[in-house]
Amino acid sequence: MDHHRGCISSNSAFAAVFVASLAAGPAHGQGVPDISGTYWATQYNAKVQLVGGGELPLTPAGKAAYEKNMVGLKDGSIADNARKFCTPDGPVRNLATPYPFDVFQAPPGQVTIIHELNHQIRVIALDKPMPKYEELAALPYYNGHSFGRYEGDTLVVETAGFNEKTFLDATGAPHTDELTTTERIRRISPTQLEIVVTVHDPQFYTRDWQARFVYVLRDDVRIEDYVCGEPHRDLSSVAGVRRP
Repeated sequence: MDHHRGCISSNSAFAAVFVASLAAGPAHGQGVPDISGTYWATQYNAKVQLVGGGELPLTPAGKAAYEKNMVGLKDGSIADNARKFCTPDGPVRNLATPYPFDVFQAPPGQVTIIHELNHQIRVIALDKPMPKYEELAALPYYNGHSFGRYEGDTLVVETAGFNEKTFLDATGAPHTDELTTTERIRRISPTQLEIVVTVHDPQFYTRDWQARFVYVLRDDVRIEDYVCGEPHRDLSSVAGVRRP
């Protein structure tokens, strides 16, 4: 009982600090593009779609890992913990979400992304150098450690320090803990957000590859509760979502 009270207290404290930071002043300065808002995809693909088409450029080790994941997910010997226990989706797969998410250019010095799916929270530190691999590897995260900077109308986010407990898509696309990603996030119209992610993981992939995701601005939508095993919001507007 005390543990739950502690969790509730921590969550409340986080919320209070976050809301206070939003009220403290402008989220971004002059010349910084406005990418804040609530976004929702109109298309979902269980298998990651590469820019330019084609299949994942797997090394022999990557192919073996992918085949093992696919077989294990099918026969139940490998659990999809992101759906079974609501652990974070991890890199690339979190971008394919068929659920809405919020982007806040706040508190000062960071961008915060809050997903409805599994209530994942990503914190992107701005204008700070990427630490060395050894430093990040000492504290691996599901969604890694992200560091960003603005380049014109684009937020460029480099992420490393991932654990190996996630897949890159719902089919079991693999990665190692040496994975790094680079995301280019920008508005491509007043109502559309684009994220192009570049994946670098030479142990499992013969070359870097990219995936592109586009979301529609939906400031009429509010993030809802998400609990594994319980009914969630209607996703009928998202093409490609498997119906129950």
